[in-house]
Formats: sequence, C-alpha cells, structure tokens
Amino acid sequence: MIAVLQRVSEASARVDGEVIGQIGAGLLVLLCAEKGDTNAVADKMLAKMLKLRIFSDEAGKMNLSVQDVRGGLLLVSQFTLAADVAGGNRPSFTQVAAPDEGRRLYEYVVAQAQKAHPVVQTGRFAADMKVALINDGPITIPMRMTA
Repeated sequence: MIAVLQRVSEASARVDGEVIGQIGAGLLVLLCAEKGDTNAVADKMLAKMLKLRIFSDEAGKMNLSVQDVRGGLLLVSQFTLAADVAGGNRPSFTQVAAPDEGRRLYEYVVAQAQKAHPVVQTGRFAADMKVALINDGPITIPMRMTA
C-alpha cells in the first residue's frame, strides 16, 4: 500500500463542482492499494499515519501527530501512486490492485479511520476529482507498507 501524506492548513475534494470532502488543518492522504495488499497492511498504514509526528509542538518542532492536534483526515484514493515509469513514456499500472480489491481496501481504511479518529472525510473512489490543498510547511511524506 502506498500513501502520500500532506500536512495541510485546509484541503477539499470535489466531484462535478460539488465538495464531497473537506477538512481544516490536518492530513490530506492520497492512498493506493497494490496487488497483494491485505487488511493487515492497511491497518499498519493507518496506524502509522495517525501516529506520525509531523505537526509542530509549542517549540516549533515536529513532535505531534494528527491525533495529538485533533486535525482532520481527508482520505483520497489515487491509483496513480503505483505508476511504473521505468519502461517508457507511458506509465504502467500493473502493480495496482484490481478495482474491486482497491475499492474494498480503500473503504476498509476509511471505516477503520472513522473508528480511530474523530474527523475523517473522503474523496470518492474512481471518481474524477479536483483536490485542493494548502500544504502547511510544506510537509509531504511518501509511505509504502508491505506485508
């Protein structure tokens, strides 16, 4: 499973001009399920993103998690994170989970996040979305979890 975490002042996802997910300060998470990913991998990814200390404490050091600051979490599916560009000029997506499995794992992460964190918003799986954000820092952290 691949994720890109962006610490944001605000972020939103729109479909057909309608805001479907929006947060204030917190994390925008772009999320991609790969072939072979499991619920256990998703659990490990979610635990890490909720505990990752990338928010500033009183001294200005990155020492607090999104849970510590009670920030929002905007989860957006993005299969293009698994793009392989080694072979030519057109990306290959052979490592992306099949659509049904990708949707299942995305929805699993969303459900688990909603149990563990008070402010969870989402994009829409497989939709053409417009994602807007104000990156705070800028802080952008790529993550990959495997079994």
